Amino acid sequence: MPGIDGLSEEESAIVGLVRDFVDRDVKPVVAELEHANTYPAQLIDQMKQLGIFGLAIPEPWGSGVSMPCYALVTEELSRGWMSLAGAMGGHTVVAKLILGYGTPEQQERYLPRMATGEIRAAMALTEPGGGSDLQAMRTTARRDGDGYLISGTKTWISNARHSQLVALMCKTDPAAQPPHTGISIILAEPGPGFVVSRDLPKLGYKGVESCEISLAGFRAPVTALLGGREGEGFAQMMRGLETGRIQVASRALGQRRAALEDSLRYAQERESFGKPIWQHQSVGNYLADMATKLAAARQLVLHAARRLDAGQRADMEAGMAKLFASEAAMQIALDAMRIHGGYGYSTEFDIERYFRDAPLMIVGEGTNEIQRNVIVRQLIRRNSVAP
Repeated sequence: MPGIDGLSEEESAIVGLVRDFVDRDVKPVVAELEHANTYPAQLIDQMKQLGIFGLAIPEPWGSGVSMPCYALVTEELSRGWMSLAGAMGGHTVVAKLILGYGTPEQQERYLPRMATGEIRAAMALTEPGGGSDLQAMRTTARRDGDGYLISGTKTWISNARHSQLVALMCKTDPAAQPPHTGISIILAEPGPGFVVSRDLPKLGYKGVESCEISLAGFRAPVTALLGGREGEGFAQMMRGLETGRIQVASRALGQRRAALEDSLRYAQERESFGKPIWQHQSVGNYLADMATKLAAARQLVLHAARRLDAGQRADMEAGMAKLFASEAAMQIALDAMRIHGGYGYSTEFDIERYFRDAPLMIVGEGTNEIQRNVIVRQLIRRNSVAP
């Protein structure tokens, strides 16, 4: 029996369970936690109990829901607090990397405990001087006996202090040409030489930490090389980021939906000139545009998710979903503030939080300028004109 957005009845029930968790347990406490920038330990524990960290991991380790289901669960979490969706974002990408490219030993070592949330994972791509240019990274992993000696610095690593596993992009062959052929992924378990040096202060996305990591004399065993072959990390991570970009787009959906729901409620309760403000054309137009953009973005996200499930290349579709959803999230947050007037600027209302959280999705998981580059390259490749 089909459920919401074409999901099975069982998957629809999972989305409903997460929706209830958000309404019952997240929304009543989110303002206090967010304003205090408090790590949501209790909510994370509840997410573990609900099986949320294992949703993208198939049997026999996890529940293995479809990508559309995963996207809608992410939307629900973000509707409550975008930081909760962020707490499972990198974790899911790392799980997909291990599923797709890990050795049988790596899969058995990590996936059972990742599915329960006993092990939480993060990914470390960005470097202070590199930004979106991943091929320019300077972190190196030099073969040394039966392992790798790793040196370098990573930045903007979400969940760095609360993860037991980090998918670390580094150069195993710094002289390789082209540079991406010398990049590998090390499944790093923090230990001596792996230092979370500081938490980065942020405009929004509170509660969940974003950190710098310093690596000096950090050793990882040779068995930590994802897939067991050097030089394949760049292609592996680009594939993994298709999932990551769908996840970020889904976060944008949830944040936009929360802004719309709050605005619809406020526009019916607030009166001016003797009538509810939604009856004023300017406010009504904002609401109509917000709802239309939300519906369009959701279809882009679900389309990308279905392509990924079908085993098709989805970098263009994931890029489109992330680009459209994140840009519209910023606009919807601004329009929600306009509808709320002065109250939207007050920290007593959630609107100002949506406004502070929205920009992250424009720059996170590859800036939107990068998304446009991905989209146009695939457009040309899929529609090439013979010379």
